[in-house]
Amino acid sequence: MTNVCLTLVVGAVALLVLYFVQKYTYWKRRGIPTAKGLVPFVGHIWPLISLKLNMANLARKLYEDAKNHSMIGWYQGTCPSLIVREPQLVKTVLLSNFSNFHENAMKLDLNVDRLLAKNPFFSYGEIWMAGRKRLTWAFSSMRLKILFVSVNGVCKKFVDFVDRKLKSSNKYEVELKSLFSRFTGEVVANAGLGIEGFCFEDETRPGSFVEMGNALFEPTLKKAIAHTLMFFVPGFNKLFTLPFVPKRVDRFMRQVIAENLEIRRKASTPRNDFLQLMIDFEKTEGEKLDEEALASHAFSFFGDGYETSSITMSFIGYQLAKHPDIQEKLREEITSTIAKHDGELTFEALKEMTYMDQVINESQRCYPAAGFVSKLCTEECELQGTDGLRCRVKPGTLIIVPIHALHLDPEYWIDPEIFDPERFNDDRKQSIEKMTFLPFGEGPRMCVGMRMALLQIKACVATLLRNYKLELSPKTQTPLQLSPYYFMTAAVGGVWVYISKI
Repeated sequence: MTNVCLTLVVGAVALLVLYFVQKYTYWKRRGIPTAKGLVPFVGHIWPLISLKLNMANLARKLYEDAKNHSMIGWYQGTCPSLIVREPQLVKTVLLSNFSNFHENAMKLDLNVDRLLAKNPFFSYGEIWMAGRKRLTWAFSSMRLKILFVSVNGVCKKFVDFVDRKLKSSNKYEVELKSLFSRFTGEVVANAGLGIEGFCFEDETRPGSFVEMGNALFEPTLKKAIAHTLMFFVPGFNKLFTLPFVPKRVDRFMRQVIAENLEIRRKASTPRNDFLQLMIDFEKTEGEKLDEEALASHAFSFFGDGYETSSITMSFIGYQLAKHPDIQEKLREEITSTIAKHDGELTFEALKEMTYMDQVINESQRCYPAAGFVSKLCTEECELQGTDGLRCRVKPGTLIIVPIHALHLDPEYWIDPEIFDPERFNDDRKQSIEKMTFLPFGEGPRMCVGMRMALLQIKACVATLLRNYKLELSPKTQTPLQLSPYYFMTAAVGGVWVYISKI
C-alpha cells in the first residue's frame, strides 16, 4: 500500500513538473527571449499579487531588463504573454493590425457590471462601434463648446471653494488628487447630467459625486487585491463574480438617471449637457429611448471623466509646484490670453493656450494616467522586430504596450527624467518618434473622451493659475513613487501642495 501511494505521489509530481515545463518553455520553443523572475503557478505576476509593483511598473521593469530585444516573453500565471518594445511593433498592435488585437485584455463580467456593458473600453464588436459612434458625436468641437458652459460654471465653484479655505489662512494645504476629484466630480454632475454634484461642500457629503467617485476608485488594500485578481489572474472572472462597480454606486447612478429622465419628459426646454446629447442622438437615429443604455453611457462619462482627468491634473499640479519658473510662464500665457477675450475664460481662449498644451503633454509623458495598455490577440498575426525576432502570435495571447516605459526611454527622449515642456513646442515635437508618446492610447481604441478630458483639464489649470500659486508641501514624498495598490497611476502618500493667492 505504501509503495502504491509513493508511486502515485511521484507520478503526480512528475506530471506537475512536465506540465510546468510545457507551459513555461512556450517562448523558448519559439525563439523569443523570456523575462527573468518566473515563479511557478503565478508566472511573472508575483510582484502584482504581493502588491510590490503595479502593472505599469512591472511592465517597465521587464521592458528595461530586455534592452537588447524588440520583444520579451513573460507569463501571466501560466498564460504566455508578450511585451512589445519597439514603436513599429506598437503601431502594428494598436493601429496597422488592429483587427488582430481589437480586444482589450482587461476584462470584466459584463453581466455583473451591467453599467459598463456599453463602455468603449470593455465592449466589443457592434456594441463597441455603436458606443464609440455616440461618444465621438457627443465630443465634437461644436458640442464641446456647449458643454464648456457647464465646465466654466464649475470653475467658478472651484474658485469659491478655494477662497473659503483661504479665509482662515494665507495658505491652503491640500492633496491635489482629492482637490481635483471635487472638480471632475462636479463636471460629471453639471456637464454630464445637468444636476448639482455637491462636490465643493466643506465636508464630503454622502451621495455627492465625489463621494461616489471615491467609493469606485479610491485605492485601498481590499480593492487592490480584488482588482489584481480581476484584471491580472487569468480565469478569475470565470470562477467568481466580483463586481468592479460597488452596488451602491450602481444604484446611485441608475436612480439619478431615472429621476433625471422623468424631469426631462415633463420639461419643455432641452438642457445643454451630455445626457441631453445622448437623448438627442437616440432621436436622430430613430431609436427608442433605452434607459439602461443611457445609464451605461452616463456612467462611462462618469468613470472616464472623473478619475483619469483628476489623476492627470494632480501630476500637472505637482510639476508646476516643483518648477515655479514653468508655473510663472504658463500663468503669463493664461492671463495674456484671457485678456484678449475681454477678461473672460472662453472656449476659444483655451484653444489658444499652446504652452498649456506643452505642459500637459510633458506631464503626461512623465506620469501617464494609464501606464500600460493590454491587448488580446484574436487572430493569428506575425510580429517582426528590427533585431530579427519573429513571433507568430496565437489567439488568446496577451500583448502589453508599456506606455510609461516608452515615455521614459532615453533612446527616444533626451534626459527623460527631466520635466521639459519645450519637448512639445512646434519645432521639437516634429522629431518625436511616433508611438513613443501614448497618453490616450492610439488607433481605433484610443480614448474617445480625450477632447472632453483636455477641455476640463485646461479649464481647471487655467482657473487655478489665474488666481493662485502652487508650492510643494513637505508632505509630498519626493522623488514620487507609484502606488502598487492601483492599476492606474497614483503617488504614494499623495501629492500635497500649498495654494495661496497671487
